[in-house]
Amino acid sequence: MEKSAQFVDEAAPNHHVQSSSTINNGGWISFPFIIGSMAGLSLAAAGWNNNLIVYLIQEFNMNSVSAAKVYNMANGCSTIFPILSAVVADSFLGCFSVIWISSFISLLGVLLLTFTAANDTLRPPKCLDGSNECKNASTFHLTILYAALALAYLGNGGTRFTIGSMGANQFYKPNHQAIFFNWYTFALYTSNVIGSTVLLYIEDNVSWVLGFAICAAFNILGLAIFLSGRRFYRHIETQQESPFMSLARVVAAAIRKYKEPLSLEDEDYCHGMIKQDNDVTRTDLTNPSKFLRFLNRAALMTEEDKQPDRVAAEPWRLCTVQQVEDLKILIKLIPIWTTGLLLCTPLVIQASLAILQALKMDRQLGSNFKIPAGSVMVFTLISTCITITFTDRVLSPLLNRCIRTSLTPLQRVGIGHVLTVLSMALSALVESKRIKLDKSFHQNSVAVPMSVFWLAPQLAISGIGLAFHSPGYVGFYYQEFPGSLKSTSTAMVAVFMGAAFYLGNGVMDLVQRVTGWLPENIDNGRLDNVFWVICVLGALNFVYYLVCASLYKYKNVDQELNDSIDKIDRN
Repeated sequence: MEKSAQFVDEAAPNHHVQSSSTINNGGWISFPFIIGSMAGLSLAAAGWNNNLIVYLIQEFNMNSVSAAKVYNMANGCSTIFPILSAVVADSFLGCFSVIWISSFISLLGVLLLTFTAANDTLRPPKCLDGSNECKNASTFHLTILYAALALAYLGNGGTRFTIGSMGANQFYKPNHQAIFFNWYTFALYTSNVIGSTVLLYIEDNVSWVLGFAICAAFNILGLAIFLSGRRFYRHIETQQESPFMSLARVVAAAIRKYKEPLSLEDEDYCHGMIKQDNDVTRTDLTNPSKFLRFLNRAALMTEEDKQPDRVAAEPWRLCTVQQVEDLKILIKLIPIWTTGLLLCTPLVIQASLAILQALKMDRQLGSNFKIPAGSVMVFTLISTCITITFTDRVLSPLLNRCIRTSLTPLQRVGIGHVLTVLSMALSALVESKRIKLDKSFHQNSVAVPMSVFWLAPQLAISGIGLAFHSPGYVGFYYQEFPGSLKSTSTAMVAVFMGAAFYLGNGVMDLVQRVTGWLPENIDNGRLDNVFWVICVLGALNFVYYLVCASLYKYKNVDQELNDSIDKIDRN
């Protein structure tokens, strides 16, 4: 007999079943703890991550392009780690344990990074002003540095998207989940704004040690807020076995019965059983879908399979229709997922090159204040926060009143695609102007007489696009993924973001090998051509996205909601 699902307390160890009196936890009472912990942890991560390129250049004597590649590689790891955390959360520990353990790991990494800034023996000697000879970091220096970054990024990756899944688990209505994801993204980027301004200013103008120490303090604060809300969190539905194992069994069972002819009768497919009190009833009879009909053989019952408790006795031969449909859902999502990968790659390249551009531009604000180069991304973050607030408070209510509808997740993503392409085109035009100014002045100074605020429009447009496609993708995956893989659903965004960092590095390497557009000194290159290339790639990706989105059919969210409520009532 197929094992039934149980409701477990996210804060309870070993997934013990809780009493019905605690099932009513969650909802908006848990919201402040989720968002508060998200804000604290994100603020901590922004303080050390957004200024990493500058730290590597100034304190570890790396050249600008090498520092950008290390930054991209490290951030790629940070956005790959969430999928591992999601697997652990969905299959073993639950979101609560994964979040607090990951928060502690990130704290260890930030503390070790603080030690590298505080102890001169953990860094190479500083380059003398005006000297072209700088001592490179030794193997020992890099080992300590990379160990600190590995811990910090591993912990950050384990919390960032898992918190999103746990927060959405507190709500059952899709519109409440959509509101949560809006504020989840708002908290993420608002924290990044503060971290990219206040903390980066402290690091650049006061002390790296003090800046990193403050990051560690916010990490501790975020962890404390999260743990303090433990008794308010809602139970979630979890499986007694790994959902990924069920998906593997579908493939194995379909292959084992590949010679069996498919049937059109409902009774010939295994639908599983549900135990309610002392009664055992069969689940609703529905035929498996016609999409990828080969996989339907996994649920096809042969004469040998029509024995009592066959699913439990030999699960690698016979699966339920629901398990087959869960795998099909994931396969149908692959084309949409690839569009996100190709969307994030231009954004990754733009972000790393914008910092290099800022280092070559006039960053003076007034007579005594110089804008940190790593803070230029604040233009993106601020525009993202403003747009999310406008969308949630103005645009969505207006659409509901005027046309009785709201933007679907895929429509929001499409808007984000268009704005990203426009941002890349504007980046190319601004860089063209910067190069012309540099050549016309023929100066040997570090910065050209062009304000860093010229970078604001394209980065702001990127932020507006991000406010549409980031919550759109997260909400879309959470809505469409099988119920047993909700933690993995939000982490899928992290996967294509992580892959985009590596793909962005690959594009930069290819450009360096094939062209002269990206030398060590960008004043001698043609970054504008790089932006034009990724602009064209983004436009082609948008066309590809339109095809994928037009062919995709949403699953029945209302039915899924009713099923969830029925399960609560039964428990």
